[in-house]
Amino acid sequence: MRNAYRHDRNLLTEREYSLSIPYEKTTLKNGIRVVTGPMTGVKSASLIFYYAVGSRFEPAPISGVAHFLEHMLFKGTERRPDPMQISQEIEGVGGVLNAATGREGTSYWCKVPSTHFASAYDVLADILRNSVIDPAELDKERSVVIEEIRSIQDSPEDLVHEIIDEVVWGEQEVGRSIAGTEETVAAIDRDAMVKFWQRNYSPDRLVIASAGDVRHEEAVALTEQFFGDLPAASPDANDWSPTVEDQTSARVHLIERETEQAHLCISMPALPYSTDRRYVQGTIEAILSSGMSSRLFQEIREKRALVYSVYGYFRPYIDVGQGVVYAGTDLERVEETIAASIEELRKLRDEPVPADELQRTKDLRKGRLLMGLEDSRSVASWLGSQEITYGEIKTPEQVVEKIEQVTIEQVQELAQEIFRPEKMNLALVGPYDDPAPFDALLKF
Repeated sequence: MRNAYRHDRNLLTEREYSLSIPYEKTTLKNGIRVVTGPMTGVKSASLIFYYAVGSRFEPAPISGVAHFLEHMLFKGTERRPDPMQISQEIEGVGGVLNAATGREGTSYWCKVPSTHFASAYDVLADILRNSVIDPAELDKERSVVIEEIRSIQDSPEDLVHEIIDEVVWGEQEVGRSIAGTEETVAAIDRDAMVKFWQRNYSPDRLVIASAGDVRHEEAVALTEQFFGDLPAASPDANDWSPTVEDQTSARVHLIERETEQAHLCISMPALPYSTDRRYVQGTIEAILSSGMSSRLFQEIREKRALVYSVYGYFRPYIDVGQGVVYAGTDLERVEETIAASIEELRKLRDEPVPADELQRTKDLRKGRLLMGLEDSRSVASWLGSQEITYGEIKTPEQVVEKIEQVTIEQVQELAQEIFRPEKMNLALVGPYDDPAPFDALLKF
């Protein structure tokens, strides 16, 4: 049977294990990739199904269908018609079951005692292959999704992150809400959902990752059993459209509301994940926002006491990226908070990072990377997310080496490329109706 697969091994020596994850990878004839990371000293097994399809693959009239479908696949199969049965088979043995939809991927996962790995695989495979998408359940879950959309609208802290995507990318796919709108979700019928599912959940877009007390041979055999007959990719599968980045001046978008606190996001286009410079971008993110010693926390919260919550992040996609700084502040101090945040970006752009700060940041990144790989779910996520994103798996040791290679000059060069006044964007939720004062703050 092994002749049916392409089989790769990456079993590292015991001396290297402290920085590395031993893994095995097999590709089935129909294109499904199976990756496993065996771990010693654990009794759990984590299983994640990654599909390389998300909200940016959707036709605009049914925006939100990928997220809606994720909900519906837990609502009953031919063998398990009661949704309760699906959750009970995992939770009844102490396990956890969940899923998530992004712009470029959707994942379904569970973590169970390793003695129940095969039965957990059966449950997930069943929902992914045999869900009935019952029309009555569809209408019930439509109401749930719409309430989810409304809950974001009712939460200024959540809403501002949705709005900043629209400010930066407009009506392009990466600017649309992953959940869709009330109007588009209301327009999704069973036929549209099933067609999206059948077109896009294809073998070439599927990576199945497992880790913990698991055997690669068992994971491959289960994949062959449940997915070996899955036909090749559909010729009319949805695809993503390249993002156009043509911003030439700063943008400000105000959501006027009577709130107790102002919620703001400052954002700018950034690098995609498809470049090795992502390690430099990750270092900039860490300098700005990793931990209580980061620049944003120290300057804006500790020294100036402007906020309770402030942080930054980069969100990379295959063709483009986005950097964001979020803050929630007193209504009377919003301009000071924006100015202070912009000043931190300016300093990174105009002043070289001190060597000792850069090294501390590298050590922080390396330490958190390694500490984050202590349980089976995190190892499965490490393996599967890299394979589905990059088509290859780097060991933690290889990533640590990339982080260590980042230089002061690279950090400043990228900061100068990204933090430019004409690329700045601001989304602000609060009792404000005049964008002019805020627009002036973005010119630095």
